[in-house]
Amino acid sequence: MATFLYRLGRTAFRRRWLVTLLWVVVLGGVGLGAAKAPAAGDDGTSFMPGIEAQKAFDLIGERFPGSDANGANARVVFIAPDGEKVTAGDYRMAVDELVSTVAEGAQVDSTVDPFKADAVSKDASTAYATVNYKVKADDLTDASKDGLEKAVDQARGSGLTVEVGGTALASQPAAGGSAEAIGIALAAVVLLITFGSLAAAGLPLLTAVIGVGVSMCAILALGSTLGLTMTTGTLASMLGLAVGIDYALFVVSRYREERANGHAPREAAGLAVGTAGSAVVFAGLTVIIALVGLTVIGVPMLTKMGLCAAGAVAIAVLVALTLVPALLGMWPNAVLSRRVRKFREADKRDGNAKHHSETPDNGGTRWARFVMRRPVAVLVLGVAVLGVLALPATHLEMGMPGDEAKPTSTTERRAYDALADGFGAGFNGPLTVVADVKDATDPQAAAATMAEQIKDTDGVVSVTPPQFNEAGDTALFSAVPATGPNTEATKEIVQTIRAERPGLEADTGATFEVTGSTAMNIDVAQALQDALVPYLAVIVLLSLLLLLIVFRSILVPVKAALGFLLSVLASLGTVVAVFQWGWGAELLGVEQTGPIMSLMPIFLVGIVFGLAMDYEVFLVARMREAYVHGERPGQAVVTGFRHSARVVAAAAVIMMAVFSGFIGSGESMIKTIGFGLAVAVLFDAFVVRMALVPAVLALLGEKAWWLPRWLDRVLPRVDVEGTALTSQTRPSASVDVEERAQEPARTL
Repeated sequence: MATFLYRLGRTAFRRRWLVTLLWVVVLGGVGLGAAKAPAAGDDGTSFMPGIEAQKAFDLIGERFPGSDANGANARVVFIAPDGEKVTAGDYRMAVDELVSTVAEGAQVDSTVDPFKADAVSKDASTAYATVNYKVKADDLTDASKDGLEKAVDQARGSGLTVEVGGTALASQPAAGGSAEAIGIALAAVVLLITFGSLAAAGLPLLTAVIGVGVSMCAILALGSTLGLTMTTGTLASMLGLAVGIDYALFVVSRYREERANGHAPREAAGLAVGTAGSAVVFAGLTVIIALVGLTVIGVPMLTKMGLCAAGAVAIAVLVALTLVPALLGMWPNAVLSRRVRKFREADKRDGNAKHHSETPDNGGTRWARFVMRRPVAVLVLGVAVLGVLALPATHLEMGMPGDEAKPTSTTERRAYDALADGFGAGFNGPLTVVADVKDATDPQAAAATMAEQIKDTDGVVSVTPPQFNEAGDTALFSAVPATGPNTEATKEIVQTIRAERPGLEADTGATFEVTGSTAMNIDVAQALQDALVPYLAVIVLLSLLLLLIVFRSILVPVKAALGFLLSVLASLGTVVAVFQWGWGAELLGVEQTGPIMSLMPIFLVGIVFGLAMDYEVFLVARMREAYVHGERPGQAVVTGFRHSARVVAAAAVIMMAVFSGFIGSGESMIKTIGFGLAVAVLFDAFVVRMALVPAVLALLGEKAWWLPRWLDRVLPRVDVEGTALTSQTRPSASVDVEERAQEPARTL
């Protein structure tokens, strides 16, 4: 593989204009396809087939044709001033006027007057009106939204406090705004400090953006055909940018090193792609394994997100292997540090051909030697710290936070709180019960019996009368729990109701299922929690096999997998401590703690696994290269740190900066994802890879690279170390003279 990639790098360098033009054509082609492609619609795929709440939801759609559960809605909440009632004359007139005004909207399907629907609290301090729309929230026109907002403002003029919940006016999560921009700017600063060259700092950012552009345009172009949306591409854009920067960073760094060792530009590009590029290929494969592994979870949306992100990573690999050396060919000297360029200019004037290495003893070397002298202490301390941080993860509670997790500055949160105060905590999360009574002798009596028994369940406050469909074989009714949607008590109520099903089926001849947003969130959280361990097992086992081929060692891949598990568990524990328990939550602006978003651990595992394997491959591959070329195990570790530690650290700081930008979001869910990813990169890069890895290798010595002979014969040889390139490399001086004439140095 190293030989093939070496030739590919040289070819891309030599045919730089053609390679660059091809990528421009690809970007333009997929961009045009994205612009011309029809908008992706709902493909009708269930969110999570197989769970009870989803089956009940599908049954409602089947037995109650014409009902659009996905239509936008607004719940307008009216709160009277202290000591007064919403039923008072002027306040009642204001409520009636709002309902009648909103009902005239072109997209409004129906409105529910609170005074006719008994939607007034017992003390008459709070009431709510429901507005149902014919279309989804994304399809509401500005006129419809403005009409509702104007009616709300007019009602507020009467002295009532009016807040709006539901999906019609729901604020959309922001990724981080100015904080995210600051994170990206910080990434550019880190690159500039690392490389000491504006061109070297900008090239990884440029190629990463191009790769993400190709990926996202392709997703949009295929959206209507494959049911892909911008939401589906969220993971692809995030991970594509992350690995795109990393992969280009490592190729550029190796190119600079080869140039400093005296190689001519084209030769250096070939060697960089042949060595660092080999590591890029296998790092990319490990990430792709993690993303394709999302298919085992059984959630169609996650499957699409995983496959799209895997495609984005594959494109990032191709960009690093072709476009990066092509751009290096356009500015072969500009990416070198100012110090090296200055020395080379002096050498040209003096007629010398000296090598000016950019990797003398540095901080990475000194740190590696420190760890090598105290491996036991470093190992014990690192494992102890991560172990303590991981302890809260044993209390992980997963859920799907709703309006209660939004900032109090949003009207949705204030509406949620007002309804909870006026009608009880469980009012915001009613359970929808679907009774299938087609086999019952007396359907009406069967539904009534079910409703009555569920009403008698501990923790259930009220149950609405059953509503039948036209065929009379299915009934719907709601059960309001006494506790909030995301509490453990509500989860127990749902389990208790479902446990009563066998007895009710025997008594009535009918059956029922529980759904609604609360039950759906409970079922999804449980299903994802159950899938987390199998998902981890699949990606870890497959990556172990791949790393076994790369490093030709038994213990190095095992060490890599165990280190990844440590960093993931520690980051999950930190997330639980902050966002679930509230430790230091106020420092991040978290106003409401509670269960962790169900999808967050899956995202965390997938993204962090990809980045962790990147750092492992790039750091340890250089150690393996030094070991194969004759260095002792301890010295090989130091050599690996000398060449790779600074770049790996820079890559990690860049990712931390980008992910930390999401912490600035006003949405608790976005904060959680950004914080979790940032601390996970911190733990994995700086504790596991920079401390535990050299400590373990120091203790293992020669055993670290042990491989049974029979397995050595069976495993394919991929030559990540670039051993085959050693004999192919031409004399640097002669090549330098030859290519200087053809490719005059250019600087930015």
